[in-house]
Formats: sequence, structure tokens, C-alpha cells
Amino acid sequence: MSSASSTMPVTSSSQITTSKIWSVILASSVGTMIEWYDFYIFGTLAPYLAPKFYPPGNQLFQYIAYLATFAVGFMVRPFGALFFGRIGDLVGRKYAFIVTLTIMGGATALVGALPSYAQAGWFSPIILIALRVLQGLALGGEYGGAAIYVAEHVPDNRRGFYTSFIQITATLGLFVSIAVILGTQSQMSDQAFKNWGWRIPFLASLILVLISLYIRLQMKESPIFQQIKSSGMASAAPLKEAFTKWPNLKQVLISLFGATAGQGVVWYTGQFFALFFMTTILKVPARDANIIVAKALLIGMPLFVLFGWLSDKIGRKKIIMAGLLLACLTYRMPGTNFGIYPAMQRAAGNNVTHVDATKNAVTGATVLTPQTRDATGKAVTAPVATNADKNMLMWLVFIQVIFVTMVYGPIAAYLVEAFPAKIRYTSLSLPYHIGNGVFGGLVPLVCVWIPAITGNPFDGLYYPIAIAALTFIVGSIMLRETRNVHIWKEVADSASAAARK
Repeated sequence: MSSASSTMPVTSSSQITTSKIWSVILASSVGTMIEWYDFYIFGTLAPYLAPKFYPPGNQLFQYIAYLATFAVGFMVRPFGALFFGRIGDLVGRKYAFIVTLTIMGGATALVGALPSYAQAGWFSPIILIALRVLQGLALGGEYGGAAIYVAEHVPDNRRGFYTSFIQITATLGLFVSIAVILGTQSQMSDQAFKNWGWRIPFLASLILVLISLYIRLQMKESPIFQQIKSSGMASAAPLKEAFTKWPNLKQVLISLFGATAGQGVVWYTGQFFALFFMTTILKVPARDANIIVAKALLIGMPLFVLFGWLSDKIGRKKIIMAGLLLACLTYRMPGTNFGIYPAMQRAAGNNVTHVDATKNAVTGATVLTPQTRDATGKAVTAPVATNADKNMLMWLVFIQVIFVTMVYGPIAAYLVEAFPAKIRYTSLSLPYHIGNGVFGGLVPLVCVWIPAITGNPFDGLYYPIAIAALTFIVGSIMLRETRNVHIWKEVADSASAAARK
């Protein structure tokens, strides 16, 4: 880390060249994308890994247990946010996200080397959960560092545009995870992939992490952090200052319930639950569903930048609230057969009307069985959706990705602007990771678990709709617009204060 005293202090974004800004964005984005890739291959491979790591004989238990393990990684993210956020505000942004990248890469590679339940019994899922916890803790510290690092290099009037490239990384990580899985599957039989091929995407991430780690080690500390630290204005107790002083705690709560909770459920519904819904409820073959989602993500990714740029012009709040409202109104209209998910049901072509959690009388296995009605009205097992309208499904997922880009594209700029520099990493990370890790991370589990109880394939949507609606109401009333906040003024003021001493 370079010493702030060795050069003139950087007190304005005009002192940072455009080429420097893009190198910062590239270094931050590559590492963050890889961490999201590591995190999401775990979820993308759910149909293959659930039988590997949990006891045989109960398909529903395997799937729910695996999704619960997946959710654990989300649930611990706030703890990672607190731990690494404190380090980021005390030691530096760069140091924090180098450590998180190392932890994430090691934990992911070890998943690829983990013995299955058949080989190691209960040792296997226990270690899997432990590795998932490490992944969640690491990601809890990663996002805040990357978003702040970029934001503290760029001009105030273009922060939405530049930070939107960090926002792409989450979706890009999911896209790359799907692409690597599909590429691996194309080189072997389905049985070989089920047996051992699933390990390759996990192990391959280690190479990507080493490349990213090398890039990040060449980076210098954020100029804003350098300045507040050299001027003696850094916080000595960021956790205490962030969460025991009411004005800042109030801002944390408003950011959570007025922005990130709804943003989290819209993100995970529009990308992860859309994938789970196709594979587990509509019985679209996993490979087809992955391709459908990958295409929708690829087409939709430029919209993160569009809405980030637009938020610099008209404000962050308007765009985020519009995305939340559109999601609430279009996922499914309660009590009707209108909406995106009923349209996905029709596009699948097998007319799944309900799901049934049944126990096989011979094997004793509990299976989640999508059902349809035959010509006489009798419930029968729905066929595999081999004749699904894949183009229609892709566009229906793409519509959901539009909502994702609206709520997610401007969120980094908003969060950076909402908190002062000396406690920014700590304050920003907690509402972001509770909103995404807890409220958003529970989407796949809750949206599969509720239909297993009620039998209605659409009932799981009540959860994201309710959270998005609550966030829209709170955000519309209490969220302040931040696009005119000048975070560089804070560092200039600290430099002036230091000079007067």
C-alpha cells in the first residue's frame, strides 16, 4: 500500500485519469465476478449435487437440505459484512477484499475435492456446510470493498455509470458459472458429469482466483481512504460508530427495508428462482433451462450500465422503486392466471397445475412431483417439458432480468453515497448483505418449500412479491435521493482540516 504522505493528497476525482479509473474497474470487477462465480456454481449445480451430499432414499429431503445448505451461505453474509467491513474501515479497502478473495477461492476448490455421502457418510454434508459458511463470510466482505473501491476513484456526477460495472459482476458470475457447466457437460456423457464431472467447475475456479489475486495485489489503496487515514479522520471503532449512533443506524435500517431487501428478492427471483422453477416445477430439462437463463442474462447485462448511467441523470430512487413495483405487479397477479410465471407454465407446454409431495410405497422416498390433469380431469404426473417453447421462456426470463437491472444497477452508487467515508465499508455492507443474503438468499428455498406444502406451483411467489411490496412502500416514503451527494467534498474538507493543524 502506498503511503499517503509520499505524494500530494488526492482531494478531487479530477486528479485521477480516465485510464486509471478503467484499470480500477477492471481489477475490481474481475475479482468480484470470480467470487460470484464461485458462489453460484453451488446453486446452479443443485440437481446434481443434492443426491451426492445427502442420504439416498428421499429426493425431497435431499433437495430441501441442499437448498438449505445453499441458503446458509447467504445467511452468514451479514457476519462477513461486519467482520470485513470493520477491517476495510480500519486497515483499508484493498486489504479486505484480497483476504476475501483468498478465502472464497480456497473454499470453492475444496468443494470440488470433497468426498460424497456414499464415500464419507455425514462427514460429507457437515464439511460442505462449513465450506459454504466460509464462502458466505468471504462474499460478505467482498462486495462492499469492490463497490467502494470503484466509487472512491470516480467523479461524483458519474458514480452510477461507473459503479454499474461492478453490478454486472453478480449476473456475469452466474452467466460464467452456467457457461462453464454447459461447456464441461458438452465434453462428457451426462452420467460421467453426474459421477465426477461436476467437480471440474469447482476446481477450475482456483486458476481464476490466482489470476485475480495477482491483479489485485498490484492495486493501490483508495485515495479517499488514504486521505481520511492520513488526516487522522478515520474511525477508531467503526462498528460502534455505525450501529450505536442513531442517525447512522437509522440510515442503515432505511437502506435495508427501503432498498436492499426488495432488491435482493427481485435479483434472486429473476435469475435463480426462474431457473429452479423451470427445472423443479415445470420439468424443463436442466441443460435447456441453463441455456435459456444464460441467453437471457447475456442479453440483459448491458442494462445494468444503462440504468446506472440513467440514475446519474434522474436519480437512484426513481429507478429502484420502478423496478420493485413492476416486479410486484407482473410476477403473478394473485388469484388469476396472469403474469410472467403463469406464462412460463404455458410456455413449458406440459400444463403443470399443482405439485405433490408423495412417498413412494416401495422405496419410501419422498418426491416433489409436478402434476397435470388428463382428459378425464384426473391428476397425473406431468411429462418432461421436452417440447417447451424455449424462445418464449427466454424472453420471459429476460423481462425479469430487466427488473433485476433496474433495482441492482443503481444500488451501489446509492449505498456509497448514503454513508460517510470513515464508516462506509461497515455501514454499507450490513444492509446490502442482509437484504441480499437473508431476504434474497431465502428465495430459492422458500419458493420451493411453500408449493411443496400447499400444492400450488405459484404460491412460492408470495414471498418475493410481499418483500418487494414492503420495500417499495418504505422506500417511496423514507428513502432519500443521493445522486447529488458529493463524497469527494468530504475528503477535500479532511485535507483542509489536516492542513490547518
